Amino acid sequence: DCGVPSAFEEAPKCKDCTMCCNANNDCYPQEDTPVTKYVGLNYATFAAVFFAFFVVLCCLVALSLYLFDNRKNHRNSSFNALSRSVESERRIGEEDDNYALSRIGKESVYSYFVTDKPVGWLIAFATLGIQTVILFFFIMASEANLQDDKIDIEFTWKCPR
Repeated sequence: DCGVPSAFEEAPKCKDCTMCCNANNDCYPQEDTPVTKYVGLNYATFAAVFFAFFVVLCCLVALSLYLFDNRKNHRNSSFNALSRSVESERRIGEEDDNYALSRIGKESVYSYFVTDKPVGWLIAFATLGIQTVILFFFIMASEANLQDDKIDIEFTWKCPR
């Protein structure tokens, strides 16, 4: 009887139980999630580690691309000064922006990342932040804590008492 509502004043905590039931005779199996079973972390910790890894990976890719471009431009600087005009540089920049917009989608809020305007970046980063917060709420709700009275879970078994 480790689920809520409990027949006791405080629901007992049972770590080694295979089934957790409540006072309504509803039961739910006490088994590890696949993430806990194979990685040893709960969903929230795993998501935080995965997100941090992804941010670090993106930073490393951006840094390597910056260094590669800087090195390439440094080697070809004398050649580029003679062969490329300001107009051709602007045209190449517009082509890159158009390609990025075609991949992102012109109607997407993320198209603001391609603009030169800080207000557009603010809108895109605000949208990204709001979506991350919403994702956090979903991840926190995915943990099955049967001692929580506010849990939104469907008990899958009936107790045969």
